[in-house]
Amino acid sequence: MPVEQRHNDSDSSNDQAFEVRLAAALHAAGDTFEADRGALVAAGTVRGRRRRLRRRATVLGGAAGVALAGVGGALLVPWSGSSSGQSPSAVRTTPRPVLSPTARGVTPDEMINTLEELLPEGKFGKPQGRGVDASEPLVAPYAQVVYDDGHGAAAISVSVNRVLPGGNDARQATQCPDKVFIPYDSCVTSHLPDASVVTVLKGYEYPDRRVDTKLWTANLVTPDGHHVSVSEWNAAAEKDAPISRDQPPLSAEQLKALAAAKEWRGVVDAIPEDPRQTQEPPAAPEDGRGTRQTLTSLIPKGLKVVGHASDDDGGFTYVVVDDGHGRSLVQINVQPDMSDVAKQLFGAGSETLADGTRVAEHKGPGEKGGDGVVMWTADTMRTDGFRVVVSAFNSGSQQTPATRATPALTMKQLRAIALSPKWRS
Repeated sequence: MPVEQRHNDSDSSNDQAFEVRLAAALHAAGDTFEADRGALVAAGTVRGRRRRLRRRATVLGGAAGVALAGVGGALLVPWSGSSSGQSPSAVRTTPRPVLSPTARGVTPDEMINTLEELLPEGKFGKPQGRGVDASEPLVAPYAQVVYDDGHGAAAISVSVNRVLPGGNDARQATQCPDKVFIPYDSCVTSHLPDASVVTVLKGYEYPDRRVDTKLWTANLVTPDGHHVSVSEWNAAAEKDAPISRDQPPLSAEQLKALAAAKEWRGVVDAIPEDPRQTQEPPAAPEDGRGTRQTLTSLIPKGLKVVGHASDDDGGFTYVVVDDGHGRSLVQINVQPDMSDVAKQLFGAGSETLADGTRVAEHKGPGEKGGDGVVMWTADTMRTDGFRVVVSAFNSGSQQTPATRATPALTMKQLRAIALSPKWRS
């Protein structure tokens, strides 16, 4: 029953690089449980769906761009327009500082200075950064500044990393998220002449829109495994800062250009290789059609399936049903080998059936802040640790207001779905 969302920590301190901030993008149905239950459910979900989490978290943090023209190896950055309506900014004519990684790596100041030089003319403040540190190869280098082009302050950040070409991380980084879980205004993926894949996502810092802070992101992945993520907001900080302008300062084309700047690729080349990345097999399309088909076959009569996941993985899927009284989201996780958390997941109030299967039922508010949304869950685990957990909501999406008083499925029906022997096949 996972629904990913951005980490809610309001601290945007130096030690939280882009990918670190997004690593905790998953929450499960914890609102209705005891204090540590949400963390336990999330931990189990991560075990079953780690790759999907990485993809959605990365997409949230950044997407990418389109073709850029180069002359003599120099990148021509199209700073020739703006989403905020200001007059075009001229392309910089002064030489940019070229990052030349050495044995000492790349310093935080070099990351910050490069970001500032790649941005249009403006004022800069509150610089934060992390360089390439051989002692911490798994921490992504990043830079963040508060940028003001004369139309309001805005936070802009860039983070770089290495991914395995053709691997799951590379593919997931440039996929658009599912709007059922992550609302956004637009998401466009395109290709550069060098075969890099870039995606630009225009969305919001808070999925439930409780604060209308906009988050526009760009993600770029090259054939060599360079991964560049750019993010910008229409406020001076990603969280806990008043909205300072209608739109983030950089247009989609400018985001693409910033993500595609050659300087960042040199930084990626300086990152020590993680030998574990070379062990990842090439990406194969995640096929959850069997899971979705099984879930659909178990939906009670009288409920019409009006929507479903478009890119399921093998262990998670959802459908949206309607009985004529409003839409209702139904989602399911199928996870093997979960015995190690059985005691924590099935504590007081759960029951054990004659065959040893453990069952827990929960009712409570939704996780994403949709007005009036409630969540009903049937959580089951067989004696060998095979877990099936089904949740239903009284809305077609957790971020949107309730469309009905209760979910379209009763707790008895959810329980029957979770206990169906069909999941073994």
